[in-house]
Amino acid sequence: MTRILLTVSCPVRPGIVAAISAYLAEQGCNIHDSSQFSDIDNDRFFMRLSFASEQGATRGALAGGFAGIATRFGADFAFHDPSEKMKVVIMVSRFGHCLNDLLYRWRIGALPIDIVAVISNHMDYQKVVVNHDIPFHCIRVTPANKPGAEAEQMRVVRESGADLIVLARYMQILSDEMCRDMSGRIINIHHSFLPSFKGANPYKQAFERGVKLIGATSHYVTADLDEGPIIEQDTVRVTHAQSPGDYVSLGRDVESAVLARAIHAHMHRRVFVNGDKTVVFPASPGEYASERMG
Repeated sequence: MTRILLTVSCPVRPGIVAAISAYLAEQGCNIHDSSQFSDIDNDRFFMRLSFASEQGATRGALAGGFAGIATRFGADFAFHDPSEKMKVVIMVSRFGHCLNDLLYRWRIGALPIDIVAVISNHMDYQKVVVNHDIPFHCIRVTPANKPGAEAEQMRVVRESGADLIVLARYMQILSDEMCRDMSGRIINIHHSFLPSFKGANPYKQAFERGVKLIGATSHYVTADLDEGPIIEQDTVRVTHAQSPGDYVSLGRDVESAVLARAIHAHMHRRVFVNGDKTVVFPASPGEYASERMG
């Protein structure tokens, strides 16, 4: 049986779930997992279904037959092959904890993606990347060469066929043009529990304010710095006894986990952008399973 994912978003209208379910049943498909949400205030409906085609129907054939339903409900939709690995470019500067965590999860199959390149503005992680048989591109960035450097980065993205850019603690601000060109396809990890403690040293700010929780936020990148739709967040508890260095060490673990979870949600088509927010559905059965233990 062929497993397929269907994602749908449309205005909130009666009958959409019934129409989708009836159509799939008519095509000999068996729904295994389904999530839906209606944002009544914004008049937007979101749905994600995992199903199997027991008669071997192709995604193309299913999409062609679904077009009439989409027109009737004003729906945006896509049929996805979950076995196709999303192509990802990772960008990193001098903090390597997120990069190393992603490489490990990729190696054991916990993140079944295809890392097609790593781009950095420093040479620190060339060896570890090349040792994983992944192309490494060192593209230096200065105020004087920033437009040219970004053009070179986009060349790597285009030529590698990447579907997603992951900023794994990449400490350069992307241009508005790049953010627009890759809208909804750049994920960042912010070393703070947004929207609090923005800036270059949020852990120091948190320490000085005596906070009891620190955390991390993963979001889509937009032209508004650190204001993109949030995908995933998490926190860790701290006390008065911790030092600023402790905050940084504890923060590294949270950042790595939050970024990995955001990528996992995106690659499994579980994230829907809803204005300035997101709708993030739970994973289908088996989507957290790893191919190997280590």
